[in-house]
Amino acid sequence: MRAPAGSVTGLCSASATMFAVGMAFLGYWGVYEPGHWRGSDFVVVILALVGFAALGSVPWIVTTPVAEEGEEKVVAARRALAVGVALIWLSVLIAVFA
Repeated sequence: MRAPAGSVTGLCSASATMFAVGMAFLGYWGVYEPGHWRGSDFVVVILALVGFAALGSVPWIVTTPVAEEGEEKVVAARRALAVGVALIWLSVLIAVFA
């Protein structure tokens, strides 16, 4: 079954937007602040980096050439986008409430 027209463009745009939101959060949050890091700070950074990796892989996954005509990578790219978004927002929540 073919993906709806515009799925590739939409997934790439959404992943780039969330990547930018996550980078803005890390810049605002204070990765560069002096002082000792707590355990929750490391958790926030690790979750954000894994989320960035998932979001960065979305365009690569969705534009990978496929062997068969009917097989598409849109479902895998959607899952990577969902994982990336969830991890970025989880890191934001931990940073805010920790």
